[in-house]
Amino acid sequence: MSLVMMGAVDSSLMRAAQGAVDVDFDLTMLGQVVLFLILMAVLKPLLFDPMLKLFEAREVRIEGAIQEGHREDQKSAEAQAKYESEMQAARAAGNLDREKLRAEAIKSENEILARVRASTAKTLEEGRKQAENEATQVRAALRDQSKVLARDIATRVLGREVEG
Repeated sequence: MSLVMMGAVDSSLMRAAQGAVDVDFDLTMLGQVVLFLILMAVLKPLLFDPMLKLFEAREVRIEGAIQEGHREDQKSAEAQAKYESEMQAARAAGNLDREKLRAEAIKSENEILARVRASTAKTLEEGRKQAENEATQVRAALRDQSKVLARDIATRVLGREVEG
C-alpha cells in the first residue's frame, strides 16, 4: 500500500476512534426524510390517533372501574356497619325479651310453687286432722273394748263373774 493510502486509513481510523462519524447528505437522505414525513402523515390519522383514543378510552374505563370499586367498597362498608348496628339492636331486644320471659317464668314458677305448698300444707293438715279423728275414734273404741276385755280377763283369772 502506498503511504498516502495508509495515511488516509489511519486518519479515518483515528476519527472513528474519537467518535466522529462521516455523514454524506445527498438526495437519498432527502428522499428518506420525505418518505418518513409522508408515512407519518398517512399513519397518524389511520393508526396513531385511533390507538391514542383507544388507550385514552381504556384509561377512562380503568379509572371509572376504580372509582366504581371505591363506591362499592364504601357502600359495602356502610351496609356492614348498618348490619352490625341492627344486629346489636336485635341482640339487645332479644336479651331484653329473654330477661322478661325469664322473669315471667320465675314469677309463674313461684306462684305454682306457692299453690303447691299451700295445697300440700292443706293436705297435710287435713291428713293430721283425719289421723287425729281416727286416733280419737280408735281410742274411744279401745276404751269401750278395754273395759269388756278387762272384765273378761278378770273373769277368767278369778274364775267368777266380775261386775263393773
